[in-house]
Amino acid sequence: MSREITHKTIPTQEGLENKIVIENLNVSYSDGTESLRNVSLAIPNHAITVLFGPAGGGKSTLLRTINRLNDLADVVHLSGHIWLDGEDLLDPRIDVIALRRRVGMVFARPVVLPMTILQNMTYGLELAGIRSRDYMEKTVERSLRAAALWDEVRDRLKEPAVALSGGQQQRLCLARVLALEPEVILLDEPTSGLDPISTGKVEASLQELKQLYTIILVPHSIQQAARTADYAAFILNGQLIEYTRGKKIFVNPQEQRTEDYVEGRFG
Repeated sequence: MSREITHKTIPTQEGLENKIVIENLNVSYSDGTESLRNVSLAIPNHAITVLFGPAGGGKSTLLRTINRLNDLADVVHLSGHIWLDGEDLLDPRIDVIALRRRVGMVFARPVVLPMTILQNMTYGLELAGIRSRDYMEKTVERSLRAAALWDEVRDRLKEPAVALSGGQQQRLCLARVLALEPEVILLDEPTSGLDPISTGKVEASLQELKQLYTIILVPHSIQQAARTADYAAFILNGQLIEYTRGKKIFVNPQEQRTEDYVEGRFG
C-alpha cells in the first residue's frame, strides 16, 4: 500500500524532501497508558530531527513504532499512519524484517554480541545472505570509519567486543547498523551513559552521517538536543506540542509549555 505524500507539516529547507510522514498516530498499552495521542509530523530527509521532552512522554514509543518494535509490546490500540517514501509502515502486509534493515535503531545501552569486533560487524551481513568476503571487508571498514571507530579498532578486530570501552561499544553498535545500509537511523538516548569525549565523537559522527541518512534522535539532555537538531519536536504527555527548525525552538519557542521545559521550570 503506498501513495504520494504531497502535504508538508514543517518548514522544509530548500531542496529537502520529507522522508517520513506521521499522520494522526495513536498508541495505547495494555496497562492503560496512552503513550501517543494524535501525533502528526514530517521528518525531512538528510537531517537530524530531535524528539525531546520529559521522560515517559512517548518519544521512545514513537521510535519503536516507526520500525515496528512495538509489535513485540503490549499495545492494545494503534491507529494512524507512518509513511516512508509513501509506503505505510503500519500496513500488516509490510515485511517487518526488511523494514528493520531500512530503518535501523541504536539503543541507550550498547548491546554487543559475545563475539569478536569483526564478527559483530559481519553477523548481520551474513544473516542478510551476503557471502562475499571482499564486500564484507570493505563494508566493515566503511561502517567503522563512519562511526568514528576505525582508527581505534583497526588492529583489534579479532579481540572480543566486550573488551571495548562503553563509548566504543556504542559506536560499534552504530557501525553495525550502518553496515546494513539503512535509509533511516533511529537513536534512543545513544550517549546517555557515555563520557563527554565519547559523546562528542558520536555527535560529530551524526553530523557527517546526515549527509547520507535520515536521523531521528532522542537526546539525553536539552543541551544535546540544541547542539544536534536541524529540526526539533517537543513531546509532552504523548502529544506533539511544538515542531520547528531546531535552533529556533530552543531560543524562541512559540508555546509556553515548550519555553517552560527548555528553561527548566519542569521536567
